[in-house]
Amino acid sequence: MQVPRLLCSLVAMLASPLLLVLSGMLHAADDADRVRTIAIPGGMKAIKAVVAPDGAIHVLADSTGGPQHVMSRDGGVTFSTPIPIVDSVARKPGLEFSVWDAAVGGDGRVHVALGTNAWKLKLPKEEWGCFLASLAPGAKAFTPVRNINRKPSEGFSIAAGNAGALSVQFLSGKLYSMTSRNGGGTFSSPAEPDAAWNPCRCCTTSSTYGPGGKLAVLYREETNNERDMWLALRDPAVGGKVKRTRISTTPWKVAACPMTYFSVTPTAAGYLAAWPTMGRVYFARIDKDGAPLPPGEIRTPGTNGMRTGILALGAADGSALIAWKNNDTLGWQLYDATGAPQGTTGNTPSPGTGAAGVALPNGRFLLFP
Repeated sequence: MQVPRLLCSLVAMLASPLLLVLSGMLHAADDADRVRTIAIPGGMKAIKAVVAPDGAIHVLADSTGGPQHVMSRDGGVTFSTPIPIVDSVARKPGLEFSVWDAAVGGDGRVHVALGTNAWKLKLPKEEWGCFLASLAPGAKAFTPVRNINRKPSEGFSIAAGNAGALSVQFLSGKLYSMTSRNGGGTFSSPAEPDAAWNPCRCCTTSSTYGPGGKLAVLYREETNNERDMWLALRDPAVGGKVKRTRISTTPWKVAACPMTYFSVTPTAAGYLAAWPTMGRVYFARIDKDGAPLPPGEIRTPGTNGMRTGILALGAADGSALIAWKNNDTLGWQLYDATGAPQGTTGNTPSPGTGAAGVALPNGRFLLFP
């Protein structure tokens, strides 16, 4: 017996909404599964995480014994025994080292930029600088820390490219860069990308090499007390010429440095940047020439405080994970390739101020609270 055509149509009409609901539930489950949180061993506070070309995940963390390094070769299931980043000779009474940033080169070498409390101990001002240590693939210890700029400074960031390219950015009244062509063996003298720029002196910098070997540097301006976010792009294809683009659109006029941290990372399309404005976390997808992609600045559900970590991670499909730290809690939100939020906002307890995580080749994300 044939089912009447009218009845078939009625069943189809009723089933369609159900299928849409089920499809939405499946997609939500997929989105939730894309983000995992993994606590590193020993109760350490994760500051920065990077992925090496061979897939190894390197996590840099603060501990009661000073900055430490752990590595995972199985996607965070197990970790290596922690090793100190600072050598024993550099560990002097009262002198404390802290991780500012880290990057991994094409050869798999991990480079870590560190600061100290030398200013607090009233040590000579040349000791108030940026220190660098590195870990070669297979090595069981970091190289001795080196003071590479020997001047009062902060806001350190480091970017590693191919063929031994390494770039360190820092703030010392103005924004400075130092470049190495031999994997950090030697560096150029500190130089301003543009003397007319006027950065917030107590914020930070964030930097990365992106498509075409272009170096992207994210920083906050303070000209006329308008605390806008700018992306500076140095292009080796045109003789190292630097192009600067304002990427924030929400105004923030304040007569004091807000002391904020932010993040820029590379993507297949260009870059991904996240930053705070008036305590709210925003992000933007940026093309290879440094221009924000539609819809431009996007406000997230996140909030943060002074000098608390913000993280921007991009996947191969164009999706993005934005994470933030506030009041010992790590929060995050996943977005699709158009900038639309996917799934619900996540959060987990996380002591300290750092926000650390990585994007994996399979499109998933790991966060280290």
